[in-house]
Amino acid sequence: MVGLVLVSHSAGLAAEAVALVRSIAGDSTPVAAAGGTDDGGLGTSLDLIEAAVREADQGDGVVIIPDLGSSVLTARLVEEPGRVVVADVPFVEGAIAAAVAAGAGAALADVLAGAEESRVFRKL
Repeated sequence: MVGLVLVSHSAGLAAEAVALVRSIAGDSTPVAAAGGTDDGGLGTSLDLIEAAVREADQGDGVVIIPDLGSSVLTARLVEEPGRVVVADVPFVEGAIAAAVAAGAGAALADVLAGAEESRVFRKL
């Protein structure tokens, strides 16, 4: 199964986003949070992202969904084409779409495509 890593500048935001994703998409999809810095501050941590990728990786690849700015740049450092990919998607909507696709057993490319569709979701 494809795993997901949610990367945020805030540890609290990353953890709550994971909780939201699990409450909507279920617990079957491996989803890990990588939020904040190693010392608990605001920012991003390569070490936390790498640990979250290891946690979420079930052998079928991992989609990383960063929130903004440096989280994108830091997440890109762990990209491995065909195995670990960074999604350019809205944080919450992309995470939910990816989790639903992954939970349905979709392949890495299809989970990424499902997340990318969230860019065009309309709210009104």
